[in-house]
Amino acid sequence: MNLKSIRFKEVLRQFVFLSISATIIISCGSSKAVSKSKNSSSSKVSKSESLRKLDSKFDGKLSSSMKNILKDAERYLGTPYKFGGNTSSGFDCSGLTTKVFDENGLKLPRRSADQANAGKNIDLEEAKPGDLLFFATAGGSKVSHVGIVHTIENDGEVKFIHASTSKGVIISSLNEKYWNKAYLHAQRVL
Repeated sequence: MNLKSIRFKEVLRQFVFLSISATIIISCGSSKAVSKSKNSSSSKVSKSESLRKLDSKFDGKLSSSMKNILKDAERYLGTPYKFGGNTSSGFDCSGLTTKVFDENGLKLPRRSADQANAGKNIDLEEAKPGDLLFFATAGGSKVSHVGIVHTIENDGEVKFIHASTSKGVIISSLNEKYWNKAYLHAQRVL
């Protein structure tokens, strides 16, 4: 093997590594302020004037199917992120939603962009725990991340469970600047 061939292979390896890394970062987003488990108390994230208002009119009533979806999603809190993962050894964002809904007898498409077309598009004000939230983590309007509405606080703050590239399966808030700006729409599949 000559020196030119060795250099080409090294450049190719670096290109493949960077391409995969970029895909992971763009595919499922990340969060800076996170809650590591369902029992940890997260500090309230205050809304600033620059954030879009993303409140909900949720009345507090949950169907048994929604309760089961949330219970199953909570079982995976702390599971690490794994690109293409859809098992308890590691999840990407759409792998988590696919797994949780499948465990409850509902088939979702595998990709977050495809899940964004499943069910019925709803206004965030109408969202309930168990609904899906979609995000454009790379900017623009292309769906690249999905989470499941987990909790709607008394003040209307919407929290969601999702597989973050940096922290694995966590609960985040739409009041966090990153998620607020990346939010696209909500979808009801139940």
